[in-house]
Amino acid sequence: MPHTASDSNALLARRQRLLGPAYRLFYERPLQLVSGQGVWLRGADGRDYLDAYNNVVCVGHCHPRVVEAIARQAATLNTHTRYLHDGILDYAERLLATLPGELGQGHAMFTCSGSEANDLALRIARTHTRAQGVIITHNAYHGVTAALAEASPSLGTYVKLGAAVRTVPAPQPWGLPPEQAAQAFAAGVQAAIDDLRLSGLGVAALLVDTVFSSDGIHTDPLGLLGPAVEAVRAAGGVFIADEVQPGFGRTGDTFWGFARHGVVPDIVTLGKPMGNGHPVAGLAVQRDVLAAFARECRYFNTFGGNPVAMAAASAVLDVLEAEGLQANAQRTGAYLRAGLQRLAARHPVIAEVRGAGLFVGVELRGADGQPATERATRLVNQLRDHEGILLSATGPQAHILKIRPPLVFEPAHADYLVNGIDRALTALD
Repeated sequence: MPHTASDSNALLARRQRLLGPAYRLFYERPLQLVSGQGVWLRGADGRDYLDAYNNVVCVGHCHPRVVEAIARQAATLNTHTRYLHDGILDYAERLLATLPGELGQGHAMFTCSGSEANDLALRIARTHTRAQGVIITHNAYHGVTAALAEASPSLGTYVKLGAAVRTVPAPQPWGLPPEQAAQAFAAGVQAAIDDLRLSGLGVAALLVDTVFSSDGIHTDPLGLLGPAVEAVRAAGGVFIADEVQPGFGRTGDTFWGFARHGVVPDIVTLGKPMGNGHPVAGLAVQRDVLAAFARECRYFNTFGGNPVAMAAASAVLDVLEAEGLQANAQRTGAYLRAGLQRLAARHPVIAEVRGAGLFVGVELRGADGQPATERATRLVNQLRDHEGILLSATGPQAHILKIRPPLVFEPAHADYLVNGIDRALTALD
């Protein structure tokens, strides 16, 4: 029997009592989910919702091949990584084979979350460079450990930046011609480098999400990261590519977001989509970058890379390959963006559609050119309540629709999404 509003209110009150006030929920009317399959989620209200947001389950909710791999390994063995086991080595070989140059000849290390992976990457970078300074973008999100919260301004104004953290503008502020984006971003990075040097902190790393998802989704022009990475390396720092959101084929034209820009990171961090929702994450690092850390620090992670986690991650790679999901992301993503571009001709509030593959941003601005934050909030809730579509908003003013569905999203689902946005905007107008 579908849950009623009173059932939901009771569940919400129970959650607040048991989990406390720090947790946040999506939507003005929180959504209770009971099952999922592919790109669909079933609510406790008995309704099916199109999931246009959940990159965590990159090969779709409850994919049978991943579910079976997890169950089979859990029924056989699950222990930590201080014993020998083929699973972690087999996966490390497959993962490194997807990476270019010296990174692909490097090492893989495993954690349980993207936050842990980014935290470990910073430790490695600081040990390698003997410097402390970290450069991030203005509205970045990289994790929830103490070190990463201090480098994640999108967590809110009350979470203070670390003393060794400097922020720079995202690579394509509104109104900047695309051909100027790479140099403008590099100029911001160089200014941060100069400030870190003056402060005596030195430059340990440039850490960026390679599609700048929390900054508003900036994927183009191709090559925009190159000059900034050169500047950081010239200053003695390393480049850490945070691929937790854009990785594993989501951008369509390349398997990794950084590859669109012709750069090879010193460290690449991985997370959410890696195990299709199972808690597995990690990083790949060039050999010479890891050397000092390996010499001076012990590393182990009790359940990072455990046999069940590796079975899940390996099954994800199997599905990505067998079902051609990177190619699907490119094909369906282009189809989706074209549909959204047509909407922009009818709805002036759509200022720009951008993205790559199945990572799409729809920027909303008012007639005065200002970010349409309230309109974005109303639209996200209208889509959930009246169209059965789940997505969210991003950017410093939360005025950019963030669309990143499971990679099994098909053109028919894109039509459903575009038509739903069309009706929702019309209703709001």
